[in-house]
Amino acid sequence: MSNLVLRKDSGRICTLTLNRPETLNALNVPLFEELRGHVDALRGQVHEVACVVITGAGKAFSAGHDLKDIQKGERPPEPHFQAKTIQALAELPQPVVACIRGHCYTGGLELALAADIIIAARSAKFGDTHSKWGLSPLWGMTQRLPRRVGLSKAKQMMFTSDIFAAEVAERMGLVDICVDDAELEQATNDLAQRIAANSTYSNQVNKGLLGATDGMTAQAGLAYELAHSPGACFDARERVASFGKK
Repeated sequence: MSNLVLRKDSGRICTLTLNRPETLNALNVPLFEELRGHVDALRGQVHEVACVVITGAGKAFSAGHDLKDIQKGERPPEPHFQAKTIQALAELPQPVVACIRGHCYTGGLELALAADIIIAARSAKFGDTHSKWGLSPLWGMTQRLPRRVGLSKAKQMMFTSDIFAAEVAERMGLVDICVDDAELEQATNDLAQRIAANSTYSNQVNKGLLGATDGMTAQAGLAYELAHSPGACFDARERVASFGKK
């Protein structure tokens, strides 16, 4: 690997950092290849890693798909490799947190939308500029964005290519948590620590149930939960026994 995506483990938290700061972490094929390697490894580390954080090096999360890569005629290892990689990130059993500073545009936004929770610095900016460049989404924008912000707001973002400040994005529901820039790293770590302190198995079951029932009617979703939820998880007895004890 050429360190286009850095992995750092701290306790049971894994941080993946997009590492092309000189291009505002523009997304090219080699970066996606490294990201896919990390994601595939994490899928096999469900007991060791309780929470995954994805962020960007330098002053941006990602300015989006590397247009220079497109100009040169990019050659992914298989058709729709980038979309499949983002889907693999979204389908990780572990909760995924996207930590956003600076630009989070278009392909970068599609990558961030694969996370379960998005936390952003107040200086962060979000936008979908596919239409500006005469492109159309292939990495999930038309499905994940409206599920977060609603259909009409997704249309506004996609049709105008407007850029939205983090606090506006929070009001829209695109961002879950918005904090001062100086607090972003600590707030992200605190969030990941709270997630990791809970039952890893419970969080993974919960994420699986939520994903499997997304789009179902309430009746179908309730039936699915009854049929597929294990109820008490393997560590429930120990955790319940600790209630009231210091």
